[in-house]
Amino acid sequence: MLRIRRANDRGHFNHGWLDTYHTFSFGDYHDPEQMGFRVLRVINEDRVAPGQGFGMHGHRDMEIVTLVLEGELEHRDSLGSGEVLRPGELQRMTAGTVIRHSEFNPSADEQVHLYQIWLLPERAGLPPSYEQRAFGESEKDHLNLVASRDGRDGSLTIYQDARIFLATLGPGSEIRHEISDGRHAWLQVLRGDLEVNGMPLATSDAASASDEAELVIRSAPGAELMLFDLP
Repeated sequence: MLRIRRANDRGHFNHGWLDTYHTFSFGDYHDPEQMGFRVLRVINEDRVAPGQGFGMHGHRDMEIVTLVLEGELEHRDSLGSGEVLRPGELQRMTAGTVIRHSEFNPSADEQVHLYQIWLLPERAGLPPSYEQRAFGESEKDHLNLVASRDGRDGSLTIYQDARIFLATLGPGSEIRHEISDGRHAWLQVLRGDLEVNGMPLATSDAASASDEAELVIRSAPGAELMLFDLP
């Protein structure tokens, strides 16, 4: 069964310095029908104004994955990590027993456009850790693994039985993803338009899949997507 989550149905707040959309209940947005999907707890699409950002704040017992689509995001944390996240790179932070961090747009004139994803960890009390990796030019018309429980194929290591893929589809392309028995999937459209199992999705739309054996993803004009394979 596929369930569609349209971009315009998400929680939306524009704070001036931050224009944010919440797929699931988060902060001041609460919808008892949208509390997450499987181990996915947060999918926020943020646009942060130049010179603005999130001051130092803490997290606990969460796997946090950040993807920048446009611009740059400067990260600093209580582990001593300090890096700038750019398009083509992915960041994973295990909050565990507690980590404090800040996220800031260092540009004087360009906004940063990003997705931040939270997944529930496999267990509480993990040691906090941080990892960032550049994936460069990913193979087109292919699901490129960027995060997994065992860090296979150079992917980031997330402490949950989940896999995260990125894909760029050219015009008229088709890719397929088999969903094993008992598994589930979430497809997030980053840019462009596509169809998943015949259902049309546009930029920032999403679809969840349960009791589906396969996802068939087609794009006429071209698209970019993020796919989660979940327990």
